[in-house]
Amino acid sequence: MRWRRHYSARNSPPSCCRPAPAVIIACESDRIPTRNPPISRGRNLRVKVSRPSPAVDAGRSTGAPERGQSSAQTRPSAQTRPFAQILPRKLRLLLSFVSGVLLALAFPNFNLPLLAWIAVAVLIIASLEGGLGEAALRGLLFGVAFYLFSTPWIYTVMRQYGPLPAWEAAGVMALMILAASPYFVAFTLCVTWIARRDKNLALFAAPFLWTALELARSRMPDIAFPWELLGYSAAGNLALAQLTAITGIYGLSFVVAAYNAAVVWLIGSFIGLRGQRPRRFPVAVLAAFSALVLAAALIGPRFVPAAHASQVAHLVQTDLPQSMEYPANWDAVHAGDMSELDRISIAAGQKDPGLVVWPEVPAPFSLRQTDFARRAQEIARDSESNFLLGVVGWEPGPDGRLAAYNSAALLDLQGREEFQYNKIHLVPFSEYVPWRDFFWFAKNLTGLAGDFRHGTRYAVGDLPGGHFSTFICYEAVFPNEVRRFVLNGANLLINLSNDGWFGRSAAPAQHLQMARVRAVEHRRWLLRDTNNGFTVSVDPYGRIVASLAPDIRGELDAPYAFRSDKTIYTRWGDWLPGMCVVISLALLLLAWVRR
Repeated sequence: MRWRRHYSARNSPPSCCRPAPAVIIACESDRIPTRNPPISRGRNLRVKVSRPSPAVDAGRSTGAPERGQSSAQTRPSAQTRPFAQILPRKLRLLLSFVSGVLLALAFPNFNLPLLAWIAVAVLIIASLEGGLGEAALRGLLFGVAFYLFSTPWIYTVMRQYGPLPAWEAAGVMALMILAASPYFVAFTLCVTWIARRDKNLALFAAPFLWTALELARSRMPDIAFPWELLGYSAAGNLALAQLTAITGIYGLSFVVAAYNAAVVWLIGSFIGLRGQRPRRFPVAVLAAFSALVLAAALIGPRFVPAAHASQVAHLVQTDLPQSMEYPANWDAVHAGDMSELDRISIAAGQKDPGLVVWPEVPAPFSLRQTDFARRAQEIARDSESNFLLGVVGWEPGPDGRLAAYNSAALLDLQGREEFQYNKIHLVPFSEYVPWRDFFWFAKNLTGLAGDFRHGTRYAVGDLPGGHFSTFICYEAVFPNEVRRFVLNGANLLINLSNDGWFGRSAAPAQHLQMARVRAVEHRRWLLRDTNNGFTVSVDPYGRIVASLAPDIRGELDAPYAFRSDKTIYTRWGDWLPGMCVVISLALLLLAWVRR
């Protein structure tokens, strides 16, 4: 066998310093090459001096592959592409789907929040290899899996209360999932694109990209769906939730995403992602990160201060049946239910006059209806309390005709209407249909969905002792919109909701999980009144201090107080995700420059 000394273009010495020609040894018994080996007696040796030709020498100096060396040998080795050796394409796609399932399990009703700290890591690992087409498919599979397992109630609502045929309900759910999944597609595309240039840079960029895209999920017009952002999985811990007073929910999302990236960094260090560098540093980083999070989660809650309430509101859980259609004789059919609600409300107010609250309208209540207006005025007068309730509001629209609004109204102690708020962020496909012409195939849906108009004013009302604002149902999941109420002077937040459409699914618990964070972000008491659960009082630190069992009719004495302090998040808003947008763009530019 011939042995030849090789020089690559990178380590080839200059011509003036090149060594003498190598002595090439061919030996039947020896298989180890050596330069100028000792001559042993008694062996059959053939000694030949081989001098490389100028053409070959030029090829070495330019880095061209030598004879017998394929171009594939010059590609990145397994040491620089560690995951490619153990994760073939089909397995990467499967892991993307599994990652979405794991993240869904971190939220109610599965309630396995620790899975969120590794779920995104699985997606990142799958995204470090492959082409961009595969990356887009991975993001789509992740989004489909996540929403299929976390929001199956979308199909139930469309099927049961639409009522849509099964294929139309499934089609609407599929469209909603597809509309919500491009953010995950964008994440996997960016991570894969950066990883093709520098995998460590891709890991560093991952939490910034994730947080920036969550901001996009919350701000997209008409189809924004910030349901179950990553940070909500950690917000159940009282100490970790306090970070949202500084950064909003996006700060928790960033922390969880960064931890997932650190997990991938550690795994990569053991299989060659960092080449020959020591593994102790990523181990130390992840250990310190874990210790900090565990200390905050386990020890931190005892340092969260207590909140003191000075007043009590009476939140009435109406527990009225759900229906998409209300016959003309609805009042007669439910006369007994309404009489019981009158009695509960008046008795609660007389016991401790102050504020009586009814939830988002579970029936076509309107103060323009004489009978219902008289009933509401009697409750306010007889209870000697201010009466806040959900109604269908009617106001002249831009064309001069009366337009319907999903509204909240406040009656004073004499029954006079003192305040009205018209819901600004309506629920797509329920309270209105976006792009109605596009959904021509879903005639049943477009015919039965509400036709409410969007409100335009972040209204603030007055109560004895302070100012309040009401946001209705779906608006609780939009951090920046609730912030607008506080900036306008709200000292108390009241959320009216009707989660009866979701039945016994996970949606009511998920909705409460997100609404709680709004209290922490702004250090405001939150009173949440619903039709059939969950009706609660939340203190400014996120504790649920009073609650009513779901699916019952009753009244909750809900403590609260007015607060006027402003958090960093209230003052500065979405500064963290905005910064993540800038850093993400900078990292994408850096990866492009380094291509």
